[in-house]
Amino acid sequence: MNRRNFLSLTGTFTGGMLVLPEFLHAFGSQNSLVIGEQCLVFIQLNGGNDGLNTFIPYENPLYYDLRTKIAINKDEVIGKNKGMAFHPALKDFAQMQQNGDLSVIQNVGYPEPVRSHFRSQEIWQTATDSNKYLNEGWLGRYLDLQCNDHQPTAGINLDSIDNLALKGVEPNAITVKDPNKFKIRNDKEENVKLSDNPQLDFVRKIANSVTEGSDDIQKALSKSTSEISYPKTGLSKNLEWIARLVKGNLNSKVYYTSLGGFDTHDNQLEIHKRKLTELNDAIFSFYTDLKKAQLLQNVTIVVFSEFGRRVKDNGNGTDHGTAAPMFIIGGNNKSNIIGNNPNLSDLDNGDLKHQIDFRSVYATLLKQKMNFDYTKIGIRNEVLNGLF
Repeated sequence: MNRRNFLSLTGTFTGGMLVLPEFLHAFGSQNSLVIGEQCLVFIQLNGGNDGLNTFIPYENPLYYDLRTKIAINKDEVIGKNKGMAFHPALKDFAQMQQNGDLSVIQNVGYPEPVRSHFRSQEIWQTATDSNKYLNEGWLGRYLDLQCNDHQPTAGINLDSIDNLALKGVEPNAITVKDPNKFKIRNDKEENVKLSDNPQLDFVRKIANSVTEGSDDIQKALSKSTSEISYPKTGLSKNLEWIARLVKGNLNSKVYYTSLGGFDTHDNQLEIHKRKLTELNDAIFSFYTDLKKAQLLQNVTIVVFSEFGRRVKDNGNGTDHGTAAPMFIIGGNNKSNIIGNNPNLSDLDNGDLKHQIDFRSVYATLLKQKMNFDYTKIGIRNEVLNGLF
């Protein structure tokens, strides 16, 4: 079995009691800690969120001409700012922006866009050109260089499946569905003798990741509580866990989670309102929790989707498109609207033309929040001005 397949079997945790071969536990005694106060929290909106109905060009008459069935009435939008405003379900996004804690990056995408969910997510997660493929994610490559040897909880993915963005050569990230249930058996056989085969070094790293990751997560949870009441949704629960881990000084560099259901080909008004309400309520609870703990300046929340939707509606919904806004919350961002308002009169076969490459956002996060040279992981895009 090669290293990558072995990692996929032993380095993935989806909650519950994880039982591993006893010989792995024999290696799990070394302690390690990721040093640093700043961390990034990524919230991926799966399905292709409709950016034009999220951050709305309500002053542009073309928006209403092209979206006769699904446009949001200009009397309903909130947080009006420079011709743009939020969907009424995002009332707390508007509040966070008014508080000086939320920036919007407009028209984010990449050249030669792909409208396949899986492939476009892969492009965002690996930070490659649309015609290139990589086995490691952009955050996984960062953690490989950031961490000395390996750090099992440098990256935490709150999900039931792995995320390619965090995949690296070394086991620096763990996928956990329910951190409270992520407890590794402590019993192990004594006097376990292993082969002198040097390939077992990787086994030792996996074993350390298993035991240290579990121990560190439980220690962080034991030192923190939820200071506020979160909504009873999946995303809220994941963000509540992340808040607990941050407050408990787990010192992970990256947290990742996702929210699905944004593929609104039909019945968009009702579906999109429901999903944005879930997003708004979960993030605002997380934001309030961090702010109360005086940790918001140390946590940068990044909200994005793999692509936006077509400009013109298809009747009661929208089909796969290209560029869309990203939202940056916390981390002492400057609360700016970066980029021009969507140009609805200059389209590419009915789609928005991207103006900001998503890798420029990544470069900015790595350089200005993580103090890391992003060119070392193959990103060549320029840093954005005015974000931090």
